[in-house]
Amino acid sequence: MPPPADIVKVAIEWPDAFPKLMEIDQVSPGTARLPGEATRGTKTHLWSLGSHEHFALQLADGTRYYITEKSLSASQLHERIQSSSMDAKLEALKDLASASRDITFAQEFINLDGISLLTQMVESGTERYQKLQKIMKPCFGDLLSFTLTAFVELMDHGIVSWDTFSVAFIKKIASYVNKSAMDAAVLQRSLAILESMVLNSQDLYQKVAQEITIGQLIPHLQCADQDIQTYTVAVINALFLKAPEEKRQEMAHILAQKQLRSIILSNIIRSNQPINDEMAHQLYVLQVLTFNLLEDRMMTKMDPQDQAQRDIIFELRRIAFDVECDSNNSGSIEKRKSMYTRDYKKLGFINHVNPAVDFTQIPPGMLALDNMLYFAKHHQDAYIRMVLENSSREDKHECPFGRSSIELTKMLCEILRVGELPSENCHDFHPMFFTHDRSFEEFFCICIQLLNKTWKEMRATSEDFNKVMQVVREQIMRTLTHKPNSLDQFKSRLQNMSYTEILKIRQSERMNQEDFQSRPIVELREKIQPEIMELIKQQRLNRLCEGTCFKKTNNRRKPDKYWYCRLSPNHKVLHYGDLEESPQGEVPFDSLQDKLPVVEMKAVVTGKDCPHMKEKGALKQSKEWLELAFSVLYESDEYLNFMAPDKHEYCVWTDGLNALLGKEMTSEYTKADMDTLLSMEMKLRLLDLENIQIPEAPPPIPKEPSNYDFVYDCN
Repeated sequence: MPPPADIVKVAIEWPDAFPKLMEIDQVSPGTARLPGEATRGTKTHLWSLGSHEHFALQLADGTRYYITEKSLSASQLHERIQSSSMDAKLEALKDLASASRDITFAQEFINLDGISLLTQMVESGTERYQKLQKIMKPCFGDLLSFTLTAFVELMDHGIVSWDTFSVAFIKKIASYVNKSAMDAAVLQRSLAILESMVLNSQDLYQKVAQEITIGQLIPHLQCADQDIQTYTVAVINALFLKAPEEKRQEMAHILAQKQLRSIILSNIIRSNQPINDEMAHQLYVLQVLTFNLLEDRMMTKMDPQDQAQRDIIFELRRIAFDVECDSNNSGSIEKRKSMYTRDYKKLGFINHVNPAVDFTQIPPGMLALDNMLYFAKHHQDAYIRMVLENSSREDKHECPFGRSSIELTKMLCEILRVGELPSENCHDFHPMFFTHDRSFEEFFCICIQLLNKTWKEMRATSEDFNKVMQVVREQIMRTLTHKPNSLDQFKSRLQNMSYTEILKIRQSERMNQEDFQSRPIVELREKIQPEIMELIKQQRLNRLCEGTCFKKTNNRRKPDKYWYCRLSPNHKVLHYGDLEESPQGEVPFDSLQDKLPVVEMKAVVTGKDCPHMKEKGALKQSKEWLELAFSVLYESDEYLNFMAPDKHEYCVWTDGLNALLGKEMTSEYTKADMDTLLSMEMKLRLLDLENIQIPEAPPPIPKEPSNYDFVYDCN
């Protein structure tokens, strides 16, 4: 007779004792028995350990997580880290740093006021350790490193608020960052703590900003350790992100003075070691925050009555038509107005009488005028040539510089997403934007010349303006995908991305997406579409059966925080559980401790409707972050939250879960798969109608020639 479903057999061992195979009742915690015996107390009966509530079962493999909620281990470590013996203290802190990753242990240790003990050790105990540093330097570094590691791990669980820490603790952590020579592990943990303080508390941001300056962080970017460089950029980004609006421009000025851009370019982007994903993310965040400084000008309308702003337009006219201009005092007022109107028309403004009105549209507002002035002053020859060249053309073929600049600035802001918060999962930084202090303005200067070139290639008229802008956007977007290393390389690639090349690419893409519009073909498509949809559904469910590894926390620099979820082969149960590290291949079902029956699932929600997306964290409001979030709601108002590693996994899981609930699969990947499979099936059936035999196996790969000593005789 098989044992009840609630009874599991587990091997339990105690140090220096022979392991026992026990039968544990999952319904009645704290009870166990030897096979064939009556139930008795788990853990404590066999080895006479005393009160069972002070002990816990711990997994022997992998995660080393505790299974029950209470544990003597927490109180023991709480005592051991206060030992007067440095060796004992070091060993205890090492164990604490490892055990703190487990949330059950962390909760118990925090309940013993463990966080306060660690902060006191950092605040007051460090001086005593420093006295011993000369005679036992490695021990000091390890001691402090394990203390800070345990602190970081405990705080990552989100049990304790960051607002509870004293100024003395902040000063102490900041002092480790400000020192020129500090143990690498200590420096890493200290930078991580400062970043979390700044991001999680506005009050702590103020205190940290008083203790840390950009000048003190810069040297850490010049070291060879990419992890330290990454944490340093992360702290700079956090300070930038949390700074009040009025202080961000001031901070950007300080970063420019300290040559942050050139230091990052030479020590990180152009260093010999490859850039890891987390560093790429931090460089992307810095890029976004830097471009977001343009938002104020982008959303500022021009005041047509403001003389200082009008003078900028006068300067554009002066630079372009210097030889043609009369002095402002010569001639009648009517003559001067007529002359200005003529010149403003040549400059390509929509409003020839008062071009200031053109800059009242937001976006791009005053940012467009700033770009035009930069181009006129820093690329004067190209500016004058462009204006004069277009003013000498026939009216219908001239490229309006003013109108083009305004629309191009707006387009570049859209492409670079100026004003949007950085995404939590994006690594899309562009090295070329770190090669110049005025990278956006230089970017504009290259693109406005491209626009003028494309206008001529298309032989465009004013009616074709929107078509030209669409082609220019495509040229820019396709070139950016190659991630040019410099602005010169970007410019060079754009030269090859001519209008003719764009037409070739479009033609090639159209040929690869044949559209069968005849009535018999349309009817056949409608007939086989349900079969294809069922095939897609089975593929989605099979992928859910294989399972996916998801990140357990939002902290990207914690690669050991993962959980895995997969669907049972009979499609009736979701199995999930925590992992120590990202797995290589599938995780077996018996390694996943938790279950969710499909019959208990109520709905699948995505984006802002997810429980874990309703928090108002600064970085959680970005579009990309919301696009990867989904949750399964089940009975008793419970939920299982997911954050997909990428868009593909998001679509696979939301499709599969909706299929389990009997709902329609609506993701963009379903539509793409449907189009691809339908197209393939249609082609195969048409080939079959022509009686063309398709082989079951692919043709063999040609063998390598045995002799390479040959030439081709052109005669």
